[in-house]
Amino acid sequence: MDYKVFEAVPTRVFGKDKKPPFEDSSCSLYRFTTIPGQNSQSGNENKVDSPSRYSDTLFQSPEIKSDSLEDLWENLSLKPANSPHINISTRLSPQVINEVWQEETIGRLLQLVDLPFLDSLLKQQEVVPKVPRSKKQPDMVNTSNYLDRGILRAYGDSQEDEWVSAAIDCLEYLPDHMVVDISRNFPEQPDRTDLVKELLFDAIGKYYSTREPLLNHLCDVHNGIAELLVNGKTEIALEATQLFLKLLDSQNREEFRRLLYFMAVAAHPSEFKLQEESDNRMVVKRVFSKAVVNNKNLSKGKTDLLVLFLMDHQKDVFKIPATLHKIVSVKLLAIQKGRDPNKDTGYIYCQRIDESDYSGSKQKKTKEELLNLLKTIDEDSKLSAKEKKKLLGQFHKCHPDIFTEYFGN
Repeated sequence: MDYKVFEAVPTRVFGKDKKPPFEDSSCSLYRFTTIPGQNSQSGNENKVDSPSRYSDTLFQSPEIKSDSLEDLWENLSLKPANSPHINISTRLSPQVINEVWQEETIGRLLQLVDLPFLDSLLKQQEVVPKVPRSKKQPDMVNTSNYLDRGILRAYGDSQEDEWVSAAIDCLEYLPDHMVVDISRNFPEQPDRTDLVKELLFDAIGKYYSTREPLLNHLCDVHNGIAELLVNGKTEIALEATQLFLKLLDSQNREEFRRLLYFMAVAAHPSEFKLQEESDNRMVVKRVFSKAVVNNKNLSKGKTDLLVLFLMDHQKDVFKIPATLHKIVSVKLLAIQKGRDPNKDTGYIYCQRIDESDYSGSKQKKTKEELLNLLKTIDEDSKLSAKEKKKLLGQFHKCHPDIFTEYFGN
């Protein structure tokens, strides 16, 4: 409505035209507007255009800076729905594949989570993946640091303890000086796994208590998922979380996967007792909560609920929903074969019909609603004879054919 793609049908109140704001209701009427200059070319003043034809004009306007959800979402796809065949190489670049994944992931996320704005989704910055420390070539200065990491990794590989292995995996993201401290303070009796676990848990907890939260990339989504959990919609919340984590950059995603796995293992009641006065689950939640999400707009109760949900479903939250996988595959295949990737693929928000069906449906529904309106006026016993006569006269002036069909000659 802001950019005249469609407009509200004005109503007359006390003899004056009234143009209401947009309302998603069954009693509000809207119509597509014409593109400036289009009428003179076609010679048909009553011709209206579909949104896809308007998109070419809309996207050529660089000064559009609206923050409304509809405008931001439209800019995700710059191809009109009825675009011609696209000539693309059969070999798709990683950039194209990533863009399709992101667009379809966002599309599904918007269906599941109610977001006031899409700024956080659209302003994601590409992060250049850092080379994991284990892949770096050691130099003369920090060779001992790599020896410490290697020793700890060898110790973890020699253990059949899931807790220890999960903790060792997290050490890869700790700075060198903390790894050196762990190595130097390692128990002289390696079989004292209780001392080893206490050392590892304290070190990992200390690092993540000062680290930037791993999931603060899409703050608007946190509350949406938490609301789903509050309302008992666990399955929908799980899918939304899977989509949410799919939008993480690869390095943060892997780091969070390792941390969440360690949190889930350490939180188990049968594992090493972290604190005598508290159960493991609450201790892990308290220590690592701010490392996961620290959103000022999210209440403590919802934050705790979200973190515990992630811990309880850590085996599933990193899976890709089957529906998303299928849609992306179909869309990538369409691009490979040079077809329009937006036709008959992706998430459907409404029933798609051709122009002739749309035109016929538009006339039929408009006629039905006008007849209903006329019937309401005619049968309204609360109207005085004078008011009814005035309204019927106005209706006859605007729609004489409908008036004649209802009352006859």
